[in-house]
Amino acid sequence: MPNSDNQQHRPLLQAIAHRVMLEKGLVPDFPSQALAELAEIHGPATQAKGPMRDLRSLLWCSIDNDDSRDLDQLTVAEALPAGAVKILVAVADVDAVVKKGSALDDHARQNTTSVYTVAETFPMLPEKLCTDLTSLNLDADRLAVVVEMTLAADGSLQGSDLYQAVVRNRAKLAYNSVAPWLEGKGAMPQAVGAVAGLDQNLRFQDQAAQKLKASRHVNGALDFETIEARPVFTGDELTGLESAPQNRANDLIADFMIAANGVVARYLASRQLPSLRRVVRTPKRWDRIVELAAERGSTLPKEPDSKALEQFLVSAKAADPVHFPDLSLSIIKLLGAGEYVVQLKGDRAIGHFGLAVKDYAHSTAPNRRFPDVITQRLLKAALAGEPSPYADDELEALASHCTEEEDAAKKVERQVGKSAAAMLLESRIGEQFDAIVTGASDKGTWVRIFHPPVEGRLQHGFEGVDVGHRLRVQLIHTDVQRGFIDFKVTK
Repeated sequence: MPNSDNQQHRPLLQAIAHRVMLEKGLVPDFPSQALAELAEIHGPATQAKGPMRDLRSLLWCSIDNDDSRDLDQLTVAEALPAGAVKILVAVADVDAVVKKGSALDDHARQNTTSVYTVAETFPMLPEKLCTDLTSLNLDADRLAVVVEMTLAADGSLQGSDLYQAVVRNRAKLAYNSVAPWLEGKGAMPQAVGAVAGLDQNLRFQDQAAQKLKASRHVNGALDFETIEARPVFTGDELTGLESAPQNRANDLIADFMIAANGVVARYLASRQLPSLRRVVRTPKRWDRIVELAAERGSTLPKEPDSKALEQFLVSAKAADPVHFPDLSLSIIKLLGAGEYVVQLKGDRAIGHFGLAVKDYAHSTAPNRRFPDVITQRLLKAALAGEPSPYADDELEALASHCTEEEDAAKKVERQVGKSAAAMLLESRIGEQFDAIVTGASDKGTWVRIFHPPVEGRLQHGFEGVDVGHRLRVQLIHTDVQRGFIDFKVTK
C-alpha cells in the first residue's frame, strides 16, 4: 500500500500530469478562442459536402475499451457467395465539425493527440465534440467516411471503395465482454442479444478478421503479446495495478483498422494526392534480435527479415507462452519507434516493418489523433476531385511535428504511470524482484519487474547487460513527483 494520504492519490497524480504536460511542450487546457468556437457549435454535422449514402439501417456496432467515450469507428459485415465477405468501417467525420484553420483545429494541431494518463485524459478535442457531437455514439445519427472492403475466402483483398455516409451505432460494445463470448468462454453480451442479427454479424466479422490476420502473417506481419499495466482506483485511492492482456476482440478491431488504413493510403495514391504515412523503418538493432533468437535455439538471417522474425515469434510463443510477453517487449523496443512521413507522387514507399505492409496511413481515429484528421481532409478532397488541402511543405512540417508530439505524449503517459507505480512501491524499498532488461543505451538501462509489472531505471550493476537479459534486482529508491523508480542488480 502507498504511504501517501489515501484520499490524495488521484488529485496528486492529476497535478503531476498537468505539470509534465507543460514540461513536454503540450497544452493541457483549451485556449479561450477554441472554447468560444465550441460554444457556437450546437449539434452534430448533418450535411456532407458531396454525395452521401444513408446506411443507418445496417447493423453497425462499436467495440472499444470499457470506459471509452470517444468512439471513432463502427464496423459491420455482409456475407457474400463463395465464402467472401464485405467489411465496412465507418470513421467519424470530425472534419465536418472541426474546420481546417479554426481555433479548435489549431489546438488539435498543436498537441496532435489525446494524452491518456493514469489519472486524467487530456483530449485532443473538447469532450463536447469527441465524446458527443463527433463521436459515433449509440443510437445517434452521425456523418462518417466509410471504407468498404471485399475479402475473398482466404482473407485477401478483392476490392475496395470509399464514400461518405450517415450511420447509426446500434450497439456500444466492450472488448472485455465481447472477447470471452467470441472465444466460447463467456456469455453473449446483453447489448449483442438486444439487436436482432448482430450476433451472427459479429461472428462474420470475427471470421473475416482471423482471415485478414492470417493473410498478413503470411507476408511477415509480426504477432506480439505485451502486458499493459493499468492502475486500479477505489475512489481517489490508488490500490494496485492490473494487467490488461490483448484479446480476440482487440484483434478483430486492430485487423480491420490495419486493412482500412492500407486501403486509404492506396486510394490517395491512386488519386495522385499526397498522404501522411505511418512507418516503422528497418530495425537498427537487428543484431540484438538475432542474439535473442539464438539464445532460444533459433537462427535468424543476418539482414532484417520480417517473415523469418514472425516464424521465430510463433515458435517462441508455442515453446514458452508464459514468458512470451517479455520477449515481445524486448523485440518491440529493438524494432524502434514509428514515425510519420509524407508520401508524394512517385515516392518509394518506406512501409511498416512490424505490419509487413508498404501502404499504411493513420485514418481511423480522428477524434484522438491529428494525423487522422489530416488524412480525412485529404480523402474528402480526393472524393470531391479537388486538390490537396495541404501544400507539400506543410505536410512535411506536420509529419515531423506529429512524430515529435506523439513522442512527447508517450513520455507524459509513461512518466505519470511511473509516478503511480512509485506510489505503490514506495513502501517496498529494499525488496528484491525478478526483472527483464527493456532498454540499454548511452542514456541508461531500464528493467521491468514482473509483479507488479513496473519499469524502472537500473542505477547499479548495468555493465554488460542488454535488452532481453533477465536479472534479479533490488528496489533502492522511488520519487513520486519525478516518476523515478530505481533498482540495482543483486548478486
